[in-house]
Amino acid sequence: MAFDKVLKNVINKCLKQPKLLRCLSTHFKHDIEDHVGSKIKWTSTLDFVSPDCFSPIPTYRVLDSRGNILNKFEEPAIENATLEKMYKDMILVNTMDKVLYESQRQGRISFYMTNYGEEATHMGSAAALDLNDLVYGQYREVGVLIWRGFTLSEIMNQCYGNCLDPGKGKQMPIHYGSKRLNFVTISSPLATQIPQAAGSAYALKNQNRVVMCYFGEGAASEGDAHAAFNFAATLDCPVIFFCRNNGYAISTPTEDQYRGDGIAVRGPGYGITTVRVDGNDVLAVYNATKAAREFCLERSKPVLIEALTYRVGHHSTSDDSTAYRSQKEVDERIQNDNPVKKLRLYLENKNLWNEEKEKEWLHLTKRNVLEAFNAAEKILLPKWTEMFTDVYGVIPHHLRKQMNEMEKHLENYRDHYPLEKYST
Repeated sequence: MAFDKVLKNVINKCLKQPKLLRCLSTHFKHDIEDHVGSKIKWTSTLDFVSPDCFSPIPTYRVLDSRGNILNKFEEPAIENATLEKMYKDMILVNTMDKVLYESQRQGRISFYMTNYGEEATHMGSAAALDLNDLVYGQYREVGVLIWRGFTLSEIMNQCYGNCLDPGKGKQMPIHYGSKRLNFVTISSPLATQIPQAAGSAYALKNQNRVVMCYFGEGAASEGDAHAAFNFAATLDCPVIFFCRNNGYAISTPTEDQYRGDGIAVRGPGYGITTVRVDGNDVLAVYNATKAAREFCLERSKPVLIEALTYRVGHHSTSDDSTAYRSQKEVDERIQNDNPVKKLRLYLENKNLWNEEKEKEWLHLTKRNVLEAFNAAEKILLPKWTEMFTDVYGVIPHHLRKQMNEMEKHLENYRDHYPLEKYST
């Protein structure tokens, strides 16, 4: 798939018909002008432009709901081992989500967010990137990290905030990051990563790398998103803006978030090449991301991908989605457009997967997740003094004073704190 395929087809037809080419050339030459940064076509008729004047941006897909290829020319040439890894990693994310979600309900970790329903956006996009590409995530992209090599132990250590957590317990669970894997640490404030990604892409121009920036449609309503789109377009930054439009920004459905044709329509308005894709179709996401990456590298310009998917789980362990949507709605989406099921059917059609493999992988995955989970739970928490470090090169006077006061407090009331759980 290429973004300029349609344009190329038009040009090729024109080349075969010189008369048509002359007509088009004359039309564009005389009817359209550049004027103060806009394309001007003059008219003597007063007409307002209505949103209804435009057809919806089409949604690209490769697979139907039964895992069948819709157009054989769009089936990507992905190795069988890679296809199998896509599916296995989806199952791994699901298994891990179940264990960690339940552990939060048991009070063993403080917070968690599941990824149910959005697995294809993770694996399809991650597989199309180069490991040298820089990734900015929001907080529902753990599958991208797993694809890149982030281990279960690293995930569990971060969620527990223990001594092996690189952040030393300073972040909430699921705020992963890895310098080794070129994945910038996730931050809680919504949409801040989007302008950061545009800036990073500007710095990485002509280095054969792109920046991938994930965000939800709710984050696209933040001012940071609009600033990032404009900077990336005007500065020609090789960044892929990947919007996971999962239908809900916490409890706010899309119809209450914005008007217009989704998020994709904003791309052309900012001068950004754009594509909308079925986010529940891992092959479509792969094709779109691969083509977007090639476009960014060849032209040093941004691309916006809107992946239409659905958040099956609650927004987080702090949310109860039954308060704003029906269980029937969720069940219908799981039944009719399940990304994991769709990929499994595709693999079965190619004789790459079967029920026996499914049972074996489920058993192995559950065992590995529980082993990593139990190991992380036994590791001591960081020493309490770590709450004062890693902000300043030299701890300032006021923080040093607080730390000394805390030390005296613990000496006097040691028996009231579970210090045996903390490193010394």
